[in-house]
Amino acid sequence: MKIKIANLTEESLQDAPEWDGYPFSCKYCLYWEFPGESTGPIEQSKDKAIRMKTAWLQRTNEHFGNCGKIAYVDGVAEGYAHYAPPGFFPRVAEYQAGPPSQEAVLISCLFIPRHRFRKLGLGSQLLDNVLAELKQRGIGAVETFARKGKADNPSGPAEFYFRNGFRIYRDDAEYPLLRLVL
Repeated sequence: MKIKIANLTEESLQDAPEWDGYPFSCKYCLYWEFPGESTGPIEQSKDKAIRMKTAWLQRTNEHFGNCGKIAYVDGVAEGYAHYAPPGFFPRVAEYQAGPPSQEAVLISCLFIPRHRFRKLGLGSQLLDNVLAELKQRGIGAVETFARKGKADNPSGPAEFYFRNGFRIYRDDAEYPLLRLVL
């Protein structure tokens, strides 16, 4: 199994993993970036969603720098991570455990959609790559809203983050805000 982790670019966004359930791929998901656009019949608006996601990616790269990673296994995208300062994600205002710290970078998504690639260390390698980049860029802390007790959440299960050194910063019954000081 050959693993390659690459920065998220406009080109590599096209490679983002796909699956059968809504929203069908990270490349179509607008949950964090455009809350008002994240519901509805995505099947009829995939082109619109990817245009919006690409525009968000361009703007974020321009103001923050790299904001994501894709994990390839034997040349196929099997993992996706997405991160930026909290101000780039309007949805954070809806979370009870928020708001995230303004000096931290928020990991909004870290997802391995296919079960056969979970519990193999791919998620940890993807997270380690994100954290190494952010540390090199001088970021002092990383936060995330991770879901308690459910592994299929694109934000990532809280247990995964706990195993990787994150601690509860502000608790919530379902989506605590977790933090790791780099």
